[in-house]
Amino acid sequence: MDKAMVEFAMMDRELNHYLKAVQSTINHVKEERPEKIPDLKLLVEKKFLALQNKNSDADFQNNAKFAQFKQQLKELKKQYGLQADREADGTEGVDEDMIVTQSQTNFICPITQLEMKKPVKNKVCGHTYEEEAIVRMIESKHKRKKKACCPKIGCSHTDVRMSDLIQDEVLRRAIESHKKKRRQSD
Repeated sequence: MDKAMVEFAMMDRELNHYLKAVQSTINHVKEERPEKIPDLKLLVEKKFLALQNKNSDADFQNNAKFAQFKQQLKELKKQYGLQADREADGTEGVDEDMIVTQSQTNFICPITQLEMKKPVKNKVCGHTYEEEAIVRMIESKHKRKKKACCPKIGCSHTDVRMSDLIQDEVLRRAIESHKKKRRQSD
């Protein structure tokens, strides 16, 4: 999973560099006279290569999505009592797919009682919900000047706010993977 996220971060960086090169070329062409327009493709490629040459391997480690993925994976490992940094010890560590698979009970939204499609995680208490359902619940409570409580049974968090919610990409991918496996076995 780490390799896939690193590849994603590298592709994301490459795409951003290409977009910057195109934008830079457009700006350059706007400043030139119409009769002096150079080969646009060549200009974009030169600017793109210049941006690519400035890359360092540490850049993609700072990618926001990669950092979020690592944080969610660390939390999942902690949730299941596993050492978060086993890879640093030189050992292979626990397969992340297994950890995510073990959390299948989290696939069901406590509000809708249906399998989640767009899960969001509460940063305060750690529970996950279907995004649309929790947003509607919070808005409904706030219209009546009340605080929204976490709908997970037994949770003592009594003031769920929109700012507490973050996309749970790891769980979303696990749900999609679970659906694929279920379809294949049918």
